[in-house]
Amino acid sequence: MRKLNVALLSGGTSGEREISSKGGDRVYEALDKAVYNVMCYDPRTDLARLAADARQIDVALVILHGVPGEDGTIQGMLDLLEIPYQCTGVMGSAIAMNKLVSKFFYEKAEIPVPKYASCIRGQYIDAGAIIGRLGLPLVIKPASGGSSLGMSIVRSADEFNAALVSAFSCDDTVISEQYLQGTEITGGVLGNHELEALPIVEIVPKDAHEFFDYRAKYTPGETEEICPARIDDSLAQTARSLAKAAHRALFCKGCSRTDMIISNGRIHVLETNTIPGMTPVSLLPLAAQTAGMTYSQLLDRLIELALEKPGFPEKPAEEITHCFVREKKHT
Repeated sequence: MRKLNVALLSGGTSGEREISSKGGDRVYEALDKAVYNVMCYDPRTDLARLAADARQIDVALVILHGVPGEDGTIQGMLDLLEIPYQCTGVMGSAIAMNKLVSKFFYEKAEIPVPKYASCIRGQYIDAGAIIGRLGLPLVIKPASGGSSLGMSIVRSADEFNAALVSAFSCDDTVISEQYLQGTEITGGVLGNHELEALPIVEIVPKDAHEFFDYRAKYTPGETEEICPARIDDSLAQTARSLAKAAHRALFCKGCSRTDMIISNGRIHVLETNTIPGMTPVSLLPLAAQTAGMTYSQLLDRLIELALEKPGFPEKPAEEITHCFVREKKHT
């Protein structure tokens, strides 16, 4: 049987380059070389070589974070080169990359989110009105980006402007969001049409971290990650359902990981990651392992999903229709 030629894309040009490179290194080590010929590409230097090699590439594994890896740009290039890949396509990537736009889609799908307000560089920002509406503390973060870069918790009005400056250093649009105290969880999903929700992971950063920040995410020992999460079965089921709902609402493919928080017994969705981390301390591989899947098997599954032919799920027509038609409410 012929080996599959796999293009492994990692590194890139964003502030998350180091994490992407670490994830790419681990993926390379774990891929079965008896099954795959692995060719590595760093978009910072190798896009021309990727285009030149396109005809011999069977599938791509995109292990990139930030722009232009998660926002649909690389996905568009791969589409033009007719190379299938394991992650969400152009539209879904662009939607999920922008946390403000994501919230619009969540709300349309009736997925609960914290209260929020948007701030745009160059426009007047009424800090008092935002604080009055959302209360203190509140969260300020860039609309686009990942790994909690540029994110702050504002506990007093005096901290608002500095937090804005930090967030605006990463993006021209910033979100102010209601701060919810509670248990942080994340839910991984595998699939294109038929979705599998992985066990929920509970995230417990050490006391030195106000929240699940960059250092807490990527420094071994700085965060306790518990899978399955220490929550009751009903909440776990709701969290898995919301992770799948978010996957569908943002038009995700292959895999996703949706971050949520449990506060006062209710779950709110925070954001969805269309290319979850694949480093030794990443959460999607942990959830997959808890579900009985080794790291190498997870990669095999992602490649299978990348090569899966598009089409509707094998469900009765009336069930499919129900997915697209919402019953009109009479008043």
